[in-house]
Amino acid sequence: MTDPADLAPIIAFYRTRGYTARLGPGARCAILVIDFSNAFTRGAAGFPGGSFTDALTATRQLLDQARAAAASLRPPIIFTTIAYAPDMHDAGLWAVKVPWLRTCQLNDSAVDIDPVLARQPDEPIIVKKFPSAFFGTDLHARLQLARIDTVMIAGCTTSVCVRATALDAMQHGYRPLVVRDAVGEFDPAIHELHLADLDARYADVIACEQAAACIAAMANQREDP
Repeated sequence: MTDPADLAPIIAFYRTRGYTARLGPGARCAILVIDFSNAFTRGAAGFPGGSFTDALTATRQLLDQARAAAASLRPPIIFTTIAYAPDMHDAGLWAVKVPWLRTCQLNDSAVDIDPVLARQPDEPIIVKKFPSAFFGTDLHARLQLARIDTVMIAGCTTSVCVRATALDAMQHGYRPLVVRDAVGEFDPAIHELHLADLDARYADVIACEQAAACIAAMANQREDP
């Protein structure tokens, strides 16, 4: 693994280039939990899972805060998981590049959401086939129906599905807020590099404390007459 400290010259590029603009939150947010399935968080036969304990803990704290709000003020919580038909006809070329995705089979426990997150019955799971949670799914329609303008992103991995979802969110007109402590990556240097690039060009990377304050502020705003 690369030491994140070795990235200092690359990270400095973003500062010297002047990437300082912020998107900020809008009026209504949803929480997207990307691919924290058992395959990724616990590993499975033929699938190299990661160590995402800290990110799972941070995500659970974020979800618990959102779930504690009154139903009318609660931000939608949406999970995603990667899952394919047994013959992989729906996997496209991504499964050629990443063969261990074959482990992610529909109706297999490997694609279930990690129980640490205690997903609730009213929190939907979107099954996706490719990195972005928007591509080939009804996510955009769901967000539009709920009049969402901001997506708070947790999950894994930072460099692939979190990144792809944040980029697509911005391209669809949503304000992507990537929660630093609640996203995970297999390699810490890759994690830091992609967070820096996302924060510079496509999203706001925020701390859990900022995310919690944002959820509370939006709830209070909606309570006002």
